Amino acid sequence: MMYRNHLVKAIIIVLMIVAVIVFLFVPRAAADEISGFASVQEDASLRVGGYLVRLYGIYVPPTDQTCQTFIRPMPCGTRAQLALNFKIEGEFVHCTPAANNTDGSITAACRVGDDDLSEWMLQKGWATALPDAPFQYAAMENIAKSRGIGIWGIPVEMIRRRR
Repeated sequence: MMYRNHLVKAIIIVLMIVAVIVFLFVPRAAADEISGFASVQEDASLRVGGYLVRLYGIYVPPTDQTCQTFIRPMPCGTRAQLALNFKIEGEFVHCTPAANNTDGSITAACRVGDDDLSEWMLQKGWATALPDAPFQYAAMENIAKSRGIGIWGIPVEMIRRRR
């Protein structure tokens, strides 16, 4: 009987150790939804609820890349980051994870209110659609490109004057 009690205690201890190891060393699976106030990182990714989130289906130009403009070259990534920051400022961001990335970040479809942030960035001309993105993303990119906005050429200041 005493041997049996020691065996049960040993099994419980081993199971607890395995649970701790799994909790500490196995990458966290993304939750069904990540929500909260977000901060925009330099590369236009988001920090939401402790997660680094990359917007699904789009590519945002790096900070040192310049936009084509009629006046002078502008850093696109910085303006894209600012545009996204103004869009989400003071709002809850809701993200539905699509994939876990090798760098520990999560690719997710994120929304503010009724607006899909990837679609919004494409419509404003601050991102390009990735090859595996939904068809409508490429269409939104082409519309922004034909309008010459964001990274496609016309500075925001000129758009305001034109309206």
